[in-house]
Amino acid sequence: MSTTTTGTAVPATAVTETAVTETSVPRTADAILARARELRPLLRENSARIEEHRRLPEDIVALLRGAGVFRAAMPRDWGGPELTSMEQTRLIETIAYGDVSAAWCSMIGMDSGIYSGFLDQDVARRLYPSLDLAQSGWIYPQGRAERVEGGYLVSGRWRFGSGSTHCDVLAAGCTVHENGEPVIDPATGKGLWRVMLAPPRSYESIDTWHTTGLAGSGSVDYEVRDLFVPQEHSFSFAEPVRKGPLHDAPDAILRKMAGIPLGLGRAALDHVRELAAQRVDRETGTPWARDVRVQQTVAELEMELTAARAAVYTTLERQWTALERGAERGADERVETALARYHAFRTARRIVHRLFDLVGGASVYRRSSPMDRWLRDANTMCQHAVAQDSILQLTGNVLLGGRSSSPFF
Repeated sequence: MSTTTTGTAVPATAVTETAVTETSVPRTADAILARARELRPLLRENSARIEEHRRLPEDIVALLRGAGVFRAAMPRDWGGPELTSMEQTRLIETIAYGDVSAAWCSMIGMDSGIYSGFLDQDVARRLYPSLDLAQSGWIYPQGRAERVEGGYLVSGRWRFGSGSTHCDVLAAGCTVHENGEPVIDPATGKGLWRVMLAPPRSYESIDTWHTTGLAGSGSVDYEVRDLFVPQEHSFSFAEPVRKGPLHDAPDAILRKMAGIPLGLGRAALDHVRELAAQRVDRETGTPWARDVRVQQTVAELEMELTAARAAVYTTLERQWTALERGAERGADERVETALARYHAFRTARRIVHRLFDLVGGASVYRRSSPMDRWLRDANTMCQHAVAQDSILQLTGNVLLGGRSSSPFF
């Protein structure tokens, strides 16, 4: 059994859904984080159901919406909490401790507040009439947007639509064309990249998400042909309308991602430390709590997680302070958040692998141990671009005096 935020007992297989009104949703960073902490055991108990569903069930979406997760980045002058990048990361870290797929969808869902800052504000208010609307979509330019009067005709197929099965606004990254020819961006020398925003019902959803890990994220493909998108419902990350740390650097949508591996690593370590209080080594008869091998492994992994976590929050705070002040950032400052994020993903995967081996045969049972799911989630999440070795090449090039070929640092 588990409890909802009101304390009512519910089965792990069915979360009681309550009506979400804007007045009932927490409004501050502290209140949203507190509500997320309350959801952790409930998310953990529903992890198997989330995975089997291959998307977030409606009642789980309602809980996240009611906890204020999707409004996290909404601007203060709209009545939103406008969490800093550090606060957003802590929020995602907290949710990931309960369920990784729920955290992945939450991480993307709260981009609604960030995207709103790249649109004319009257248009943004119409596109996001509620603070609690969830965003989704693949922003890299896999589609084509042909310029026509008043906007674009959008065609293409996009992958990894995490959360698109429950989102309110769906994004699609496109290369702009005019009269059949690509429009070149003079700043990059490449095709002009714009992100198109439209209701998810405008697209055809294609059920491709049969995966090893992050199975509950519903990261299906979606496609469309000749969808008209008004000019004002599109944006470029190079042209923020709002000013401030969430919009003055285009990597704002990536900064909070490190919360996912940090929450996963913390959950796995806490789980094994709880096991150690009761477990005895079968061969030697030594209690795990007094087993040198177990002690050393746990201490080493705690050290690695602590270091990775410190790097994430230290670099985020340094970046945030510099952006608030409008300070110039050198090569080291521009890439350090990307390196800390990459390191957090790789560290979490290493932690889960080591603990899976430490626990041994008991790890392989899906229904009695979370280790199997965490192992699969850890491997799948590290296939994202932010955790690939290409990040080392891109950042190393900048550190050695080269020009960044990434729009995000």
